Amino acid sequence: MKKIIIASMLIASFSVTLNAQEKLKVNPTKSTLHWYGYYTFYFGGHDGTINIIEGHFIKTNEKITGGEFNIDMTSIKSTDVKNKKANKSLVNHLKDPDFFDVKKYPTAKVVITKVDYHDATHARIEANLTLKGVTKSINFQVEFNFEALTMTTKFKIDRTRWGVNYNSKMKDGAISDAIGFEVKLSL
Repeated sequence: MKKIIIASMLIASFSVTLNAQEKLKVNPTKSTLHWYGYYTFYFGGHDGTINIIEGHFIKTNEKITGGEFNIDMTSIKSTDVKNKKANKSLVNHLKDPDFFDVKKYPTAKVVITKVDYHDATHARIEANLTLKGVTKSINFQVEFNFEALTMTTKFKIDRTRWGVNYNSKMKDGAISDAIGFEVKLSL
C-alpha cells in the first residue's frame, strides 16, 4: 500500500511539472503601443501612442500559451500633429464619444485565447479585444524574441465592429474604418 501511495504522489508531481504554468509580467514602461488612423481617399492620416497599464503572458512548458493586457485609453496621444492647439483638438476628439468615449470606457483589454506556433519564434494569436465595452475576437501574427524578452506584432482592426463609428462629413476628409496597431510587449 505504501508503494502505491508513493507511486501516486510521484505521478501527480510529475504531471504537475509537465503542465507547469508560469505568469510572466509585462513591463509597461518598456512596452509600446502605436496606433495608426488612415484617410480613405488619399495617403496620410494620424498616428500616436497609447499606454499599456499592466499585463502578463502565460508560459506553459517553455511556450507562451496565453496572456492578458490592459490599455489606458485616457493616455491616447497624437505624435504626428506638431501644432499644439491642433494636436490637443485631435486628441480631445479621439477621446470623445464619437471615437473612444474614454470617460465612459477608460480602459481596453486584450485576452489571448489561443497561440498556434509556426516555428519556435513565430505564431498566430487569437485573442478577444474589449474596446468601448464591446468584446470581439481578433487574430494576428507575432514574433517572440526570447533573448530580448519581447513579443512584437502589427495588425489592423475594423473600428466599426467596436462601435467607433465617426464619419467625416467631407468626402476628401473621410477616414478609413481600419485602425492599425504596432505593439511591442517587453518583460
